[in-house]
Amino acid sequence: NRNTYILQMAIKLWKKIPLNIRRWIIGVLFSFISILSAFAVGTMYPNKWVLNEFEQNITHKIQEEWKQYGFFEPEMKYNDNQTFIQAVNKCISYVNLTTPPMERVPSEIIVSMAILETGYGKSRFALQGNNLFGIRTWNKDEAQLKPKDNPDVEWGVKTYITKCQSVKDMVKIINNYHAYEGFRNKRAEQFESGQIDVFALIDELSKWSTNPKYTILVKSKAKEAQNLISSN
Repeated sequence: NRNTYILQMAIKLWKKIPLNIRRWIIGVLFSFISILSAFAVGTMYPNKWVLNEFEQNITHKIQEEWKQYGFFEPEMKYNDNQTFIQAVNKCISYVNLTTPPMERVPSEIIVSMAILETGYGKSRFALQGNNLFGIRTWNKDEAQLKPKDNPDVEWGVKTYITKCQSVKDMVKIINNYHAYEGFRNKRAEQFESGQIDVFALIDELSKWSTNPKYTILVKSKAKEAQNLISSN
């Protein structure tokens, strides 16, 4: 019918809009609707908690609608450092579609950790196992790759059907494992204040690696990721 046709055409037109412009449009709509909603309930000067609550509700509704449209996980294709960062960032955008704002991991952190763990997607674990973060498993029944220099070790590096699935798993680990409770607490504080400090959050990820300089290395790559992400 006519309504279905209009919806299909709208989706096709939406997909033709460049990704960075789509993000900007969504951000503007979220802010505009949140402000209107805050004023509608009689708050002449809405505070950040009122706006955050409305934004969360609106985001949830949009996520549920987008699920019905059957958006597909993006394929991660890259041939150099810059396209690797762009590919990871596209996957992050996809994962964020079904992740509440207060449970998201800043894209700069995910990208910088993927760079360090895989050398811009060139490592054996990335190419053969689609694992971008060196995520390990001690479950013998899970698909995994053993380190070449230590094939008899009890653990293995998990393998995934797609690289984007490893991004989703990384976010899940940070959101659920006790080792990253400090990260979650600091993220919640920043979310409430409305000011996100990526580098302060990185300080809470030292347990991801046995390298004592890991957070310093992540911060250095995060600066590079910020520049490239903002330019796309």
